[in-house]
Amino acid sequence: MSSGTSGMTQQAAALDLAPTRLLIGGERRDAADGSLMDVYDPATAEVLTRVADGSVQDGLSAVAAAAAAGPGWAATPPRKRAEVLRRAFELMTERAEDLAYLMVLENGKALRDARGEIAYAAEFFRWYAEEAVRGEGSVGTAPGGANRILVLRQPVGVCVLVTPWNFPAAMATRKIGPALAAGCTVVLKPASDTPLTALAVGALLEEAGLPPGVVNVVPSRKSGPVVSAMLHDPRVRKLSFTGSTQVGRSLLREAADQVVNTSMELGGNAPFLVLEDADVAAAVEGAMIAKMRNGGEACTAANRFYVHRRVAEEFSRGLAEAMGKLVMGPGTDPATDLGPLVNPAAVEKVQELVSGALDDGARVLLGADRPDRKGWYYAPTVLGDVAPGNPILGEEVFGPVAPIVVFDDVDEAVAMANDTEFGLVSYLYTGDLATGLRVAEALEAGMVGLNRGMVSDPAAPFGGVKQSGIGREGGHEGMLEYLESKYIAVQW
Repeated sequence: MSSGTSGMTQQAAALDLAPTRLLIGGERRDAADGSLMDVYDPATAEVLTRVADGSVQDGLSAVAAAAAAGPGWAATPPRKRAEVLRRAFELMTERAEDLAYLMVLENGKALRDARGEIAYAAEFFRWYAEEAVRGEGSVGTAPGGANRILVLRQPVGVCVLVTPWNFPAAMATRKIGPALAAGCTVVLKPASDTPLTALAVGALLEEAGLPPGVVNVVPSRKSGPVVSAMLHDPRVRKLSFTGSTQVGRSLLREAADQVVNTSMELGGNAPFLVLEDADVAAAVEGAMIAKMRNGGEACTAANRFYVHRRVAEEFSRGLAEAMGKLVMGPGTDPATDLGPLVNPAAVEKVQELVSGALDDGARVLLGADRPDRKGWYYAPTVLGDVAPGNPILGEEVFGPVAPIVVFDDVDEAVAMANDTEFGLVSYLYTGDLATGLRVAEALEAGMVGLNRGMVSDPAAPFGGVKQSGIGREGGHEGMLEYLESKYIAVQW
């Protein structure tokens, strides 16, 4: 069999995992208005397949299905809910290679990144299979002695989950896992660029034994009207959104109309600080993880590098050399380190930010161009001498671009790092633990990677401060987001 034939066979096997119709109430349905939407392969800019394009009516039908399934799922013993999640973990692990390939086809990321994401995504099902039996309440005595304070944890109800295109598997399981563990039912509205992975996850949960209507999947390019209609349905009691701060603000306003419980994982602008006593080789290695995971298309990606003047030349040279060794190409090629960006708009935004930095005096250490090839690619780029106030430091680049700013004083670096409306994650490299902990406390971020280029873990609370979000995902805290505390005053 030729490699081309083998590739086509693997593509067919991957696409077989993803139904192309909506999942509502355990049924596969066409969109109510019959509309379809194209799904593109970013490596070729060609249409990969077409899926049902959900309407407002479909969104409300999914809410109705979730509401109907809610009482039964909430009454299901936690251990049985856990067994479904555990089986979903096992199925996802068994089919990891095909699921990873499917993700590459619609997202463009390198296969090695996709494999890592599938493993990470599956872990949320395993973690919340273990957490499902830990939704405990409490019993205490009122300080005045008049009664007992009995606190129960109950599922919040129907949840609308809105996920982004950059981690189409992990962002779905990070929300679905705790919601199901808590006893909630959900409607998943995936990003329109990457609906296939979400549909595959829905099918996998069905196979794992999930009752009809507990998880519903409604892809749609009419995202605003569909999500708005669901948020204004009084049966919906929870919104969990991962995406831009701009869209998050809009959804918060929408959710306020029905006072819907919200969790928001919004934009990031992660600083990466390299202090003068840092192990520069380790900092370069960490920077490659923090910057280039998912090709830079991550809210946790290191977005701006603040490097002490004494080590700036060594670090900049090392980072440019490491990024220059990355192999760029189709994500389906196992040799690829860096795949294409997700769509042409993403390429245009990256180019605009890089051009603005160059116009402001930045120096090209690597890249800063678009390859002359088919697909939506941008070359690995390192920029030196970036002006502290340049817009490339104020916006999420969401691409393989590393702008470097030199500093002389640690307090100056912390002030620049904190000079943003965002506060999702920060990275810090230093050879002194006390300094590291002091600076980590001073950084305005929900998470800090101290001498580490990776912070995400299903067992840890993930989330930001300031305009990077509300609430936490992952860890025990992640399940609490889907539970309400009910207080019962009782005497005995």
